[in-house]
Amino acid sequence: MAFPPKDRRGFNPRFRQPEPEHRINDRIRVAQVRLVGDNVTPGVYATQDALKIAQAQELDLVEISPNADPPVVKVIDYKKFLYEKKKKEKEMKANSKQSEVKEIRFTPGTDDHDFDFKSKHAEKFLKDGNKVKCYVQFRGRAIMFQDRGQVLLLKFAERLAEVGALEGMPKMEGKRMIAMFAPKGTKKKA
Repeated sequence: MAFPPKDRRGFNPRFRQPEPEHRINDRIRVAQVRLVGDNVTPGVYATQDALKIAQAQELDLVEISPNADPPVVKVIDYKKFLYEKKKKEKEMKANSKQSEVKEIRFTPGTDDHDFDFKSKHAEKFLKDGNKVKCYVQFRGRAIMFQDRGQVLLLKFAERLAEVGALEGMPKMEGKRMIAMFAPKGTKKKA
């Protein structure tokens, strides 16, 4: 395995330490800071005094809010702080559900039973908080029956009026007539 060449000073760019996300301990370069944390009297301190307080507790001085005047620092174990922050971000990501777009396909000659069956699926999708894209697919000479497709989609919109809202009138895109539905109200769990 070949390593990248070192420059004149012996510096190897491959093994450079990443900069920490927050300024900690000696990297805090302001004269005064607002100190917070457990087992600490909150207040404005000189940076050196705040650093001594943190060292006495064998903890780190972490700059939490650098834009405040004076910057806010906290006496805390830095690794534990990063772990809890990462854990909280992961939890927030898991809780935020991405809404999907579900598709439902019709043809101009879709009969009542299929229409009811697909309507029930669309209602379930909308109740789960997903958008529904329904379209009428025209094949061959069926393109002459665009009015049937529009009537079908408007009937579908009427059927879903309680749980979903039609985002716009049905429109043609190529050989498809498309209508989008967005969920109404709050998300319900089944």
